[in-house]
Amino acid sequence: MRIKLIFVSLCGLLACLAQGPPSDNQIRFYQWRIQRDPTEYSGYDHLGSAYLQKARESGDPVYYGLSEKAYLQGQALLAPDDADSAGLVAHLAALYLSEHRFEEAMALSQKALKLNAELIPVYATLGDAQLETGQYDAAAASYARLQTPADAVPPRPGLRYLAESRQASLSYILGKPADAIAHMEAAVALARQANLAKENIAWSQFSLGELYFGVGDLPHAEQAYQAALLSYPNYHRALAWLGQLRAAQGKCAEAAELYRKALAVIPLPIYAAALGDLYGKLGEKDKAKKQYDLVGVIARLSALNQQLFRRELAAFWADHDMRLPEALQFAQDELRLRQDVFTWDVLSWAQFKNGKIAEAGQSIEHALAIGTKDPLIFFHAGMIYSRLGDAGKAAKFLQQALAINPHFHIFYAETAARTLDGLQ
Repeated sequence: MRIKLIFVSLCGLLACLAQGPPSDNQIRFYQWRIQRDPTEYSGYDHLGSAYLQKARESGDPVYYGLSEKAYLQGQALLAPDDADSAGLVAHLAALYLSEHRFEEAMALSQKALKLNAELIPVYATLGDAQLETGQYDAAAASYARLQTPADAVPPRPGLRYLAESRQASLSYILGKPADAIAHMEAAVALARQANLAKENIAWSQFSLGELYFGVGDLPHAEQAYQAALLSYPNYHRALAWLGQLRAAQGKCAEAAELYRKALAVIPLPIYAAALGDLYGKLGEKDKAKKQYDLVGVIARLSALNQQLFRRELAAFWADHDMRLPEALQFAQDELRLRQDVFTWDVLSWAQFKNGKIAEAGQSIEHALAIGTKDPLIFFHAGMIYSRLGDAGKAAKFLQQALAINPHFHIFYAETAARTLDGLQ
């Protein structure tokens, strides 16, 4: 399981703290407003946020470029040290976070805070960038600053939402899944109180479901995914993860249909890979190959796609014993960008599949270092230690993976059980 809190962009949230028109209507309105007065920076700021919200809703990274262009046009109308530019700088930081430009996101977040120290929500973007780059103590410190001022009138549930949703991510990484679930439950309630955009509410519900699935609680995971689909019908993330849940229940045909629906909304490589795995499970090898080919096609559509999906591609190729040297190179490139536990995990798996077992052992130690209780990390650790000849460690980690969630992966759950039987 990979909880992806970077999909909650601060700028999209700030644009939608009050219920407004759908993002398409917002885009048209602010385009019209800019035509009426192209010298007013706030129009460009709102247009950039509307584009970024559209990117969230559609999954289409094309809107990232449009959002950046709008923000930069707004900034050009202000002096670099103008306090009024703090909001634009903060929004641009959130955009760069969404594009995995983590160093730039951190630098702009700090610049925004220098321009306006009271811009508290910026600490969410700063903490997210720190979290993604493995700076967990720094991320915790940033999230701790997401406190509603004592004299705030009226109360600010949107700020509390930022705090709870971020604490959910941090708690999961620190090996406290129960705390993560509690924080995300609170975030879901606060998202409604803050009257966030429907997609933002659905994202929170989907993320709660992902956490429940991670600990093997399929009934609660399904409730959360279904709630997300009620909040935002045809929500591609909820469709895809509900497909994962159906596969775990052995309902592969229904799971495949859900992935097809998600792909129809937005062709993301992770969805094509999962659908290919389902076709493989069903014995439909030709259909599986078509989906696997689609993974590479999607990733090569643009340089941004390769940047956004580099880690996912490395994991996909390693999982399927395809293009293994490239998988290793992609994982190494990603590690230079972010040194979090999940990148160390993917690197260890790519090294393992390339026969670099000693190096894989060193990398998986980094992935395990802070106690993240992730079944896939434990599975990789078990397989690596088995190859290293440490049967005790191998059995321990495989047992932990299956104890957390016996359905954690469509193929690897069975592999873990078989390997454990062999070790014992």
